[in-house]
Amino acid sequence: MGELVERVDEYDHVVSVVSRGEAIRQRWLHRIATIVCRDGAGRILVHRRPDEVSRFPGQFNWMLGGAVEVGESYEEAAARELAEELGVRADPRFVLKFLCDGAISPYWLGLHEAVITAPVQPNPQEVAWFDWLTEAELEETVRRSEFVPDAREAFDRYRATGAPIHPLG
Repeated sequence: MGELVERVDEYDHVVSVVSRGEAIRQRWLHRIATIVCRDGAGRILVHRRPDEVSRFPGQFNWMLGGAVEVGESYEEAAARELAEELGVRADPRFVLKFLCDGAISPYWLGLHEAVITAPVQPNPQEVAWFDWLTEAELEETVRRSEFVPDAREAFDRYRATGAPIHPLG
């Protein structure tokens, strides 16, 4: 059946359990947890997706993340994805949640932040390249066409929260 997710409604209440593939094909709402990683100087990690992946190959993103599994909270999913994709453990802090129309399928996006001070060991199946950018550098980069489309909306919403330029406490 593939990866299972919770199909949710417009209020983010669980409707049923379905495969993620089916949720995407049917354009059913489900949940995605993302993480914005900052280093001790407040810079934000930006990465390029591998050319071989099915979703947004070779494109850049400023968030890591993926589907929230059945019975998992957004925060638990964010911490799991951080460990899977960067090889680090942290307690992501919830920032915002919004209903995203999505380039592939609509979903609820839960955005989190984490300060990463340990060396990262990116999973090559998830991250082909990465660097730490200042917010000014990210602001310029996120508008490029090779940036994951949904990441632009998330960036605009994140900036609207008044996200700090300095490291998180």
